[in-house]
Amino acid sequence: MMVRVLIIEDEHLIRWSLRQKFEARGYQVAESETGAAGLAALEEEQFDLLMLDYKLPDMTGLDVLGKIREKDKDIVVIMMTAFSSIESAVDAMKLGAYDYVTKPFDMDQLLRTTGKALETTKLRREVRELRRHMQQTFGFDRIIGDSPLMAELYGLLDRVAMSSSSTLFLRGESGTGKDLFARIIHYNSDRAGRPFMNITCTALSETLLESELFGHEKGAFTDAKSAKRGLFELSDGGTIFLDEVGDMPLNLQAKLLRFLEERTFRRVGGTTEISVDVRLIAATNRDIERAIEEGAFRGDLMYRLNVIPIDLPPVRERGNDIKLLAQYFVDQFAKDFKKPVTDITKGAYDKLFDYAWPGNVRELRNVMERAVLLCDKDAIGPEDIMIGRAGYASPANPATFVLPADGINIHELENDLLRQALARAGNNKTQAAKLLRLSRDAFRYRLEKLGLL
Repeated sequence: MMVRVLIIEDEHLIRWSLRQKFEARGYQVAESETGAAGLAALEEEQFDLLMLDYKLPDMTGLDVLGKIREKDKDIVVIMMTAFSSIESAVDAMKLGAYDYVTKPFDMDQLLRTTGKALETTKLRREVRELRRHMQQTFGFDRIIGDSPLMAELYGLLDRVAMSSSSTLFLRGESGTGKDLFARIIHYNSDRAGRPFMNITCTALSETLLESELFGHEKGAFTDAKSAKRGLFELSDGGTIFLDEVGDMPLNLQAKLLRFLEERTFRRVGGTTEISVDVRLIAATNRDIERAIEEGAFRGDLMYRLNVIPIDLPPVRERGNDIKLLAQYFVDQFAKDFKKPVTDITKGAYDKLFDYAWPGNVRELRNVMERAVLLCDKDAIGPEDIMIGRAGYASPANPATFVLPADGINIHELENDLLRQALARAGNNKTQAAKLLRLSRDAFRYRLEKLGLL
């Protein structure tokens, strides 16, 4: 990358001397004799390094620096002066000068300083570009769907992202995009410039999970050869995302509860209280109410996490969003695989709409990826859609039940439907109730009535 340097200095000899040294290093150099000329040059071009004299014919270097910082936060500025004072140095640093050097220069020392300064500006711009990229990647416009449920969700996420709430709870089936929505909340909040840390609570043993979250002191356990900061410390000022928090061991639940109540914690093996400012986003696909009943999850922790509950709707309840999502994935994978697939036939859509999508968006994405790979035409057909067992759809909306000529025992039918719903939902009562379009209380009432609870 070509390094561009601007020298704002009224003494010709100093400008010449600096130009010789910088051009010998391969830098591109521009010069200005006055503050006004320098500011005009900065309006026309972008520079990486500014060598700025403190005393100029028309204004002070501090005046120039103040105007620069209103527009350019990244350019590295090194102040030069023959009249060094602590007060002027402090003023320059307050306005964002990288360093302050006194004439006459030690050129070798000056070049070392400018080298470090250029590394600083390079890192600043890389970080700024990364933040811009992440904010674009996880903007609200990246969410696919315009169903009423999603419109309601967008409004809630927008309000929550910019709120001061430090605890959020995402609930939804596997594959509904909890990780994506956690990132969208973070990168659309005033914490976007700080770290986003995430961890899956089932990915590590209890001991390792505690160390990853809270850190440990040297000697806290056999392999703790040095102190280590955990995710809570590393994400200070930002967001930490705890996925599958419903499966967190009870001992760790107690420590997490203490943190939520006091906003302090101790490293494993430590005695010092550490305070951090983090937004905690927890997520689960588990039936938390049932876990509390079974003693596997603390009720007091659930209440602390559930400050702002956010329910993510399953794909089967999002109506025409299935079509939007499918087309989005086709466009994406056709581009990735360099295939001329551009459309989805009605027959393929019928097959997609007739499936229950237990794996939600994640499953739909995988199905469309496979469809694009299999398709040898310009449109996805039903033969390319491989879903359900043996590649066939499981009807999400079966035909209306036809009463047999000799009638039926409605209690046996209800019993059978309740059992099927529980089996389909993996014994998750909340999800089983949704399959039968019942509230959870109505579902439990029927279970009790038939002796199934």
